[in-house]
Amino acid sequence: MSDKRPTLVFLLMEDWFFASHFWERGLAAQKAGWRVVLVSRRNQAAAEIEASGIEFHAADLDRTRLNPFKELAFSLWLARLYRRLQPDVAHHVALKPIIFGGIAAKLARVPAVVNAPVGLGFVYSSEKLLAKILKPLVTLGLRATMSPKHGVAIFENPDDLNAMVEGGMVHKSRTRLIRGAGVDVTRFAPAPEPEGPIRIALAARMIREKGILDFVAAARLLKGKAEFWLAGAPDLSNPNPVTEAELRGWEAEGLIKWLGPVKDMAGLLHQTHIFTLPSTYREGLPKAVLEAMAAGLPVVATNIPGCREAVIDNETGFLVPPRNPAALADALGRLIADPALRAHLGAAGRQRVLDNFSDEIVCEKTMDIYETLRKGLS
Repeated sequence: MSDKRPTLVFLLMEDWFFASHFWERGLAAQKAGWRVVLVSRRNQAAAEIEASGIEFHAADLDRTRLNPFKELAFSLWLARLYRRLQPDVAHHVALKPIIFGGIAAKLARVPAVVNAPVGLGFVYSSEKLLAKILKPLVTLGLRATMSPKHGVAIFENPDDLNAMVEGGMVHKSRTRLIRGAGVDVTRFAPAPEPEGPIRIALAARMIREKGILDFVAAARLLKGKAEFWLAGAPDLSNPNPVTEAELRGWEAEGLIKWLGPVKDMAGLLHQTHIFTLPSTYREGLPKAVLEAMAAGLPVVATNIPGCREAVIDNETGFLVPPRNPAALADALGRLIADPALRAHLGAAGRQRVLDNFSDEIVCEKTMDIYETLRKGLS
């Protein structure tokens, strides 16, 4: 008997990113009667995703690969897979899947495509030579794939949406704004402030663009006034990783405590007084910031795309200029010294997440797009 359910295929670089940012939407589609398939590199999350009833296909995806012939070969492989899966909607997440997934979708005549840049990242933020070389090529690829005839581009913040429209990479009429990946507001909930010294946490991939060096510099300026915790693993496939040797060196200086990758983020936040993300590049809408806000923590972030969509300056936390450790230390110092201010900003942040960024809100808006695309083709 053939499967009459509509089919939704996600294409992402990494299975763990699906698990952290798109799993809830996949489960929502499954609950609504869709067959859900994930195509990504097989890593630590694949088995658990499959156990939830989502089909998984391992793909030869590599964020560092720049060989155009290998990328074209991947697109041809994916087109063959798409012909077998016969998706009603393909959801491509991040710039490389949008471009090469878009080529495959055209070849396989996929009826509808959803593109989700989830931030413009290294290529559009870095001053490195590699980024400058790649930018015109990526822009050309996006102009060819971001606005398929039956498709929608979902952005997490208006800065990225407007930048891509103005850059001619997507038609304004094909854009939608869904802010963030959603937060489980039951799991991430306020708890009484922990006993002991003030703890300031930064949870992210250990790459320079996340502001790790500014965090360490602020820790040096505030040494003795708080504990500074870093949670996350070095991302050695990124062009700008923070190395384990650097992290161990800062620990030896007594500046930070490096926790490595942390699976129980809710538990970590319950041990924390203040959360910070001093990113120096364009974020989509950082989920770690939203989780911290949902947990009732004040947040200090940089005034950049994505972060300023989450944090309202002087209302749910503070926004500081990027690459400015002194300003970061000053904002953190205000929160260290004032428990009432921490409580006030944290409560406002929790309410902002409830009003705008919960799993329920994000899943409902995304499902509306899937159903609208499918019905528009029937």
